[in-house]
Amino acid sequence: MESAVEIAARTTSGQWTAVEVVEAALARIAELDGPLNAMSVTLADAARAEAAQRDAATAAGRTPGPLHGVPIVIKEEVDVAGCVTTFGGEANTTPAAADAELVHRLREAGAVIVGKTTMPEFGAFPFTESVSRGLTRNPWDTSRTPGGSSGGTAVAVAAGMVPVGIGGDGGGSIRIPAASCGLFGLKPQRGRVTTAPHPHLWWALGTAGPLSRTVLDSALVYDAIRGNAPGDLYTGGEVGSFVDAARREPGRLRIGWSTKPAGLGVRPDPVHVAAVEQTAQVLSDLGHDVHEVDPRYPDITAAFVPQFFAGIRSEAAMVEHPKRLERRTRETVRLGAWVTPRVRDAALRATEKLSIKANRVFDSVDVLLTPTTAHRPARAGVLDGRGTVASSLLAMPSIAYAALWNVAGNPAASVPAGIADDGLPTAIQFVGRTDGEETLLSLAAQVEAARPWSSPG
Repeated sequence: MESAVEIAARTTSGQWTAVEVVEAALARIAELDGPLNAMSVTLADAARAEAAQRDAATAAGRTPGPLHGVPIVIKEEVDVAGCVTTFGGEANTTPAAADAELVHRLREAGAVIVGKTTMPEFGAFPFTESVSRGLTRNPWDTSRTPGGSSGGTAVAVAAGMVPVGIGGDGGGSIRIPAASCGLFGLKPQRGRVTTAPHPHLWWALGTAGPLSRTVLDSALVYDAIRGNAPGDLYTGGEVGSFVDAARREPGRLRIGWSTKPAGLGVRPDPVHVAAVEQTAQVLSDLGHDVHEVDPRYPDITAAFVPQFFAGIRSEAAMVEHPKRLERRTRETVRLGAWVTPRVRDAALRATEKLSIKANRVFDSVDVLLTPTTAHRPARAGVLDGRGTVASSLLAMPSIAYAALWNVAGNPAASVPAGIADDGLPTAIQFVGRTDGEETLLSLAAQVEAARPWSSPG
C-alpha cells in the first residue's frame, strides 16, 4: 500500500481522487479485517461523503491540505463526532457531539476518517482483547497478539487497510504494538499533542500520536496534529517541522545502547538483545559514536502505579453505565481506591523528580538505544480469565523499557529491526532528550534508509 505522503501527492496533483483512495481503503478493510478484528466501527458512508467534500473543495479551487484524501483510523478512546467513544467497552452509548481536537486537525489537514479501532478497555493492558470486541490478532501471525493498547490501529496499518492511524501511549501503547506489528511508532514529548476536550490522558503519562509504515508518514501526521489547546494540563517545548527533520541527516550523534530493563524481574529475549546489538553496529557503520552505557534507571513505581490507577478511575468515572464495565476493569477501579487526590498529586511530584534522574543519561549521550519490549508477542487471548494482578504481571515484559519514558515525558520511538526466526517483527527503541523528537525522526529515517523494513500487507 502507498504511504500517506505518496497518497497526498497523488490526490493533490489530481492523479487520484480522494473518493478513489477512500473506496480502496474501505475495500481493503472489508477484505482483510474479518480474521484480524482491527476495526471497532467502519464509517463507510461518512468517509465517502467526506472524501467527496475533499474533491469538491479542490475542484472549487481550495488549496488541498497536507493529508488531502489520506484515509486514517482513530483509536476508540479518541472522540469522533457521531461515534460512541467506547474506550473499548460497552459502558457508553451516546455518540460524541464533536471531534476531539486532534481529529478536527486531521480533517482540517485533508484526512478522511474511515473508522475507529479496537483497544482493551481503557487501554489498561498491552494486549488488544476485550469482552466487547473479542481478540485482535497480529497480521504477521494470527495466533499472536498485536500488543496494545493501540493494537487495532497497529493491525489496520500493518495489514495495509490504511497508511496511518492514531493511537495513544500511557505506558508504551504506541510503541508496543508498533514493535509487535513491524511499524514505526513515536511517543512524542509529554504535552506535544493536545488531549482536548480532556485536560490530560492518564495525567502525566499519556499522549496521542500516529502509528505508520514510514518515518515520514509519522512526521507528516504529527505536523498536522501537534500543538496545544486551552485547558491542556501539559505543554511541550518549542520544536521545528517534523517533516523537515525526517528528511535531513541527523549528523554524527553520541548513541548509548543498553539492554538493561527499567523494570525489575524481567529478562530480555535474546532476539531483542541481538536486535539492539545489530542496530548498534548499523549506527556505528553510519558514522555515529556508539557505545554501551548503564542508564541507571530510577524506580518508577511510586510515580507510575498511582497514575495508572488514577487514569483508569478518572475514565471509568466518565462513562454512562458503570455496571457495564468489564469485570477486570471494575476490579481495577476497586483496587485503585487508595489513589486519593493527595496520593495522585504525590505521584505527580515524584514524576518531576524521576524525570530529572532518568534524563541524566543524556549528559553523555544524545540518543539512548534499547529494546522496545522484553518478550516476543504473546499468544492472542493471554488475558482470558485473568484478573487485574495477574494481567499486570503479564504486562511487565511489554512495558519494561517503555513505561519509564511516559513517567519522564521524553520522546521515544519504536523502530523496526527486521524479522526473527519466529516470523514476527523485531524492533528497537530510540529515546531522545526532552523535546528531542526531531533528532529521533532524523535518526530513525536514516536507519530506515540503511535497513528498509516491510509489512505483511
